Amino acid sequence: MPICVAGSTLGGLSVHIFTSSRICFVGARQGQFPSSLAMINIHTNTPIPSLVFLGVLSLLMLVTTDIYALIDYSSFVESFFIAMSVAGLLYLRWKQPKLKRPIKVSLFFPVTFLMICLFLLCLPLYASPFVVGMGVVIILTGVPVYFFFVLWDRKPHVFRQIFDFITYFVQKFFVTVRQEGTDD
Repeated sequence: MPICVAGSTLGGLSVHIFTSSRICFVGARQGQFPSSLAMINIHTNTPIPSLVFLGVLSLLMLVTTDIYALIDYSSFVESFFIAMSVAGLLYLRWKQPKLKRPIKVSLFFPVTFLMICLFLLCLPLYASPFVVGMGVVIILTGVPVYFFFVLWDRKPHVFRQIFDFITYFVQKFFVTVRQEGTDD
């Protein structure tokens, strides 16, 4: 049984790592992350800078002394954003029912999933409000970062030079280029 649990955990973790790197990759292509994360390796066609970026973030998270607190914070934040995504899906199904969708499932599944996510959000409010507060703080730390790196168009020239140097370094170090056929 422990081998099955370990195999299942490893499989789930690998899926999470690879999908998260693609999220960073696409976010960078749309201007939400540094452009150096929008690069792919010329030999493997994989977003290696995004994978390394997430690896470094993961290593930084391991510096904590209380791994259970980190799990609580991250699970609350992840449940919050998943609930927001599913609620957005349900909102679009309600407001724009004629919209063409490549995949359309019964409303039972997203509604049930949203109820589970809401349960995972509400239970910590009662059981450990400090964890919820820290999760909210984690989310709010992204607001100034978003304003500084994404919305602020008129950054000083020195910032642009630094970002260009980082992009150039990433291209050389990881042997990466922008993906062909992108609108960027």
